[in-house]
Amino acid sequence: MTPVLECNGLTKAFGRKKALSDVSLKIDHGQIVGLLGPNGSGKTTLIKLANALLTPSAGEIRIAGMTPGLSTKKIISYLPERNYLNDWMRVQDIIGLFSDFYEDFKPEKAYDMLKRLNISANDRLKTLSKGTKEKVQLVLVMSREAELYLLDEPIGGVDPAARDYILETIISNYNPEATVIISTHLISDIERVLDYVVFINEGRVVLSSSVEDIREQGKSVDGLFREVFRC
Repeated sequence: MTPVLECNGLTKAFGRKKALSDVSLKIDHGQIVGLLGPNGSGKTTLIKLANALLTPSAGEIRIAGMTPGLSTKKIISYLPERNYLNDWMRVQDIIGLFSDFYEDFKPEKAYDMLKRLNISANDRLKTLSKGTKEKVQLVLVMSREAELYLLDEPIGGVDPAARDYILETIISNYNPEATVIISTHLISDIERVLDYVVFINEGRVVLSSSVEDIREQGKSVDGLFREVFRC
């Protein structure tokens, strides 16, 4: 089967600085993948390239065998690092907007997740806390029936008590044949949900492995991360 994401010699430079350098990688369908690395390591750049928000300086990136563009946006559900929703809108208005915009959006799933997260669909975004706004964004992303979910720091801006709710929302609301890529530096918080990990530092992939293989070595993902990055 064609990998859901494949990079060959992928490089992205901003002037003289290389955000990614010669990245080669294959991610298969049907798993939850941790894209793990310190802040500024290139995680967001890789996600933006996959979502056609940036173009490579060299090499290539493929999504289900296709060059990122309009065709791949139909199969990718993307959660950016920053909030992009208009504060004046009510949550139910945004659900209606997503329903009109995405053929694979399931409003009934969105309302069910909102209920379980104790978020009122009648609330305006400007009345919600930063963490609750991020939960709303995640609900919208996970309510699509996508092939690939790209989640950039989905738990970075919420308190530790809310992280378990968010992870449960992720693992219980995606198609098992799809792939979820979670970018984060909070390794210990998400380790339990991961099937595969990619360690990235200074724009280079320094390790890629199944979580099962790591545990067979008697290590945890968090422990190995600390060992590799000396943190």
